Amino acid sequence: MHQRCFNVAIRNTNSVHYTAFAEYRDSSASSTINLTCTLVLVDVFAIKASSGRQRNVKSFPPDFEFGTATSSYQIEGAWNVDGKGWSMWDHLVRTAPEHIRDNTTGDIAANSYYLYKRDVEMLKELGVVNYRFSISWPRILPYGRPDYVNQLGVDYYNALIDLLLENGITPYVTMYHWDLPQNLNEQGGWLSEDIVDWFADYARVLYANFGDRVKHWMTINEPHIHCYFGYGVAGHAPRIFSPGVGYYECGRNILLANAKAYHLYDEEFRASQGGEVGIVVSMEWTMPESDSLDDLEAVQDHIAFNIGQYMDPIFSESGGYPARLVNRVAAASAAQGLNASRLRPFTNEQIEYMRGTADFLGLNHYTSKIVYRNESLAGTFHVPSNRDDAFYGEYSDPSWPVDSGFVYEYAPGFYHLLVYLKNTYKNPKIYITENGCSTQTGRNDDARVQYYRNYLNALLDALAEGVNVKAYFAWSLMDNFEWSFGYSLRFGIYEIHVDDPERKRFPKKSALVYKEIIRSRIIDYDFDVDPYESKAAFGKSATVLMILMLATLNFV
Repeated sequence: MHQRCFNVAIRNTNSVHYTAFAEYRDSSASSTINLTCTLVLVDVFAIKASSGRQRNVKSFPPDFEFGTATSSYQIEGAWNVDGKGWSMWDHLVRTAPEHIRDNTTGDIAANSYYLYKRDVEMLKELGVVNYRFSISWPRILPYGRPDYVNQLGVDYYNALIDLLLENGITPYVTMYHWDLPQNLNEQGGWLSEDIVDWFADYARVLYANFGDRVKHWMTINEPHIHCYFGYGVAGHAPRIFSPGVGYYECGRNILLANAKAYHLYDEEFRASQGGEVGIVVSMEWTMPESDSLDDLEAVQDHIAFNIGQYMDPIFSESGGYPARLVNRVAAASAAQGLNASRLRPFTNEQIEYMRGTADFLGLNHYTSKIVYRNESLAGTFHVPSNRDDAFYGEYSDPSWPVDSGFVYEYAPGFYHLLVYLKNTYKNPKIYITENGCSTQTGRNDDARVQYYRNYLNALLDALAEGVNVKAYFAWSLMDNFEWSFGYSLRFGIYEIHVDDPERKRFPKKSALVYKEIIRSRIIDYDFDVDPYESKAAFGKSATVLMILMLATLNFV
């Protein structure tokens, strides 16, 4: 259905991308075209920026919502106080600290366990209406199981949720953002089928304690990243190297755990609480290196192994794994002399049980990739492994701006990914649950400002195409512990000096620009502010006000 989009050699020229997709859209239903015309009505005029460049002025819909995101282990600290149990990350940073780039830990992190009131103040300063955070499983259930619930942990999250609501900020809660109780990890973790029941038991405790106020639940964050780095390449906790079996088993159990937590909410809590439950999936947009058949097939396989593996069982009409994924792993397994595929099939009952088990898609997106397949890949990948099964190479175009770590900026890829999801999965409700890039220390983070402006601009283009995105969460509210990178990468829009015992928070330029976008609901590329000036956080853009006045005159 989407094959035509890949029949063009795609490298650096944005117009080629848009031409390919325009051809696809013109063949779509007329209702889609009509919706697009309605949404882009605000884009009928342009202004000249001071640089002489032409800028389109597009505004976010009145009901579109903005927020920021964090996760428990990355910001909370208080790793062993008030009854909290060990997570597998607590274990990793003590037993294998050399696997953290700067030999740091999340023991204190941003100290949000004690500074959550300041965090809420920051949200108010920004003007966001939503806050995505995660609950620490071992802080609620120190031993992983519900036979003992830590009331002090419950009290902490009650205080945070209540304070958010008192300030008009809606909590979006992730149940699991990678900090598995170490006790459960030692019993098999995500490689054990028992974790499906363990997770459902945990979810029941959360629904029962917080569901009267929390109406937006996200079960599990980024299955692909969690399984790949935790069980595929052993870069994250629990550092198990099993790329040909463990990686797939982890993903399989996550899909079943998500389904069980979803059905539990349906059966026991939805009628009385009236909330919604979704899952968070990370995705990159991919482009072929050339228009060769091998490269076009590589793109399709990248999608099957990185997107379809977790999307199709939940969001497709038929359910189950994508055929490309199933066939490639089965063929590789047979070639290795195995009697069965390393990708264990789901039963028909499991396929039906998982299908439709998300009220929304939480989408984490950071960057795009160029993929290829040729003879140079021979002998590149470990055998067996998911990378060898998929058998493609990938890289980022060196002409794309790159942050201080691994994120290459290519905003058109964000647009194309969103349109792909709309066309492939019948336009599901989407929350952009993470998007951002890293910088070094300092508050003049101009690279992040550029990144957010360009990606939000691409999001506006997707909204104009009728993509059903309802909210955007910038990653992250503040500098935090970036897993195996420690504090060497700074994703926060608020600066934190981790060597400062008080962990004071200061808005970076990106926070002030984001605040202005939220206030004005447009992207003003000329808005500028000095984050080191105390009054900067409350500055207004005269350019934005003038644009809105001109817009009114044009429409009269």
